[in-house]
Amino acid sequence: MAEDIAKDMAKDSPVEGRDELKLRVMRVLEGNPTASQRQIAAELGVSLGGINFCLKALAEKGLIKIGNFARAERKLGYAYILTPAGVNEKAQLTARFLKRKLNEYEALREEIALLQREINNSSEA
Repeated sequence: MAEDIAKDMAKDSPVEGRDELKLRVMRVLEGNPTASQRQIAAELGVSLGGINFCLKALAEKGLIKIGNFARAERKLGYAYILTPAGVNEKAQLTARFLKRKLNEYEALREEIALLQREINNSSEA
């Protein structure tokens, strides 16, 4: 039973994967709005193209605002600011992520308990 639950959870839907990436990117931006796309990609272990696509999608949905600023002489950088809608979406994503992780945790606890019982039963025999 616990094994079936764990297998089901291992099959994250593409939507859950995208939601998790959105959440992770939004968390980075909240802490460091001037992080470059390369920095975000390196921190999250995601391709630069994946981060670029995610940032564009967040901006198109109105969840972040992208602004230019002067980083150094003759170099422009970007600031990625969460909009009020972005803050709300991040809170909703966080709640869904937490619920999913708690369900995974409970399934793992059940599986661990089952494995411990199997070990105890085999050592008694």
